Amino acid sequence: MSTPFILSPSLLSSDFGRLREELTALEAAGLEWVHWDVMDGQFVPNITLGPPIIKALRPASRLVFDVHLMVEAPERYLESFIDAGADVLTVHAEASTHLDRTVTEIARLGAKPAVALNPHTPLDVVEYLLPKLYMVLIMTVNPGFGGQSFIPYCLDKVRELSDMITKQNASTIIEVDGGVTPENTAELINAGANVLVSGSAFFGHPPYDERLKTFYSAIA
Repeated sequence: MSTPFILSPSLLSSDFGRLREELTALEAAGLEWVHWDVMDGQFVPNITLGPPIIKALRPASRLVFDVHLMVEAPERYLESFIDAGADVLTVHAEASTHLDRTVTEIARLGAKPAVALNPHTPLDVVEYLLPKLYMVLIMTVNPGFGGQSFIPYCLDKVRELSDMITKQNASTIIEVDGGVTPENTAELINAGANVLVSGSAFFGHPPYDERLKTFYSAIA
């Protein structure tokens, strides 16, 4: 099925006691990606999950595992998460001292490299890296907690990143994470986003196949 964008539901808002069933339900509903929020209690206040959980669930799902590392010095954990089953591995620019080296290593280990930017972080941090990046993740809330409201100025940031990618003739895609709902989906896609991460606005409104249709119909 051809879709106008990819919806990557954030498991942070799912039932952690039923992760295997949640993955099965997402796949049955027609989803293609799923977003794993990894938090270490240092880069962000909360602690969530690590490679063993992803590794245990990888055989149960054909979904693209979109793994978002909200951790200090993520280069320490690249191999562990890729071995566990990450297809796309995102690190924060703010957390990696040698970002080019980290991105290069993700690709060498066999995953698609991505870099996340916090709301206040300028785009020039990734400008020279775009040819190496499969994806840039624009955080539209401050990371660490689910259920936050979208920060409006981040919409301009998505537009500016889209223009930057076009000017470089790069193939980098744009992901948006934070406060994404059907109500702002059209604005985000029109601004240039390709992948939308949604947590409570998705998992809080079952059944999942009908909720997926709600997101897609928002731009029809």
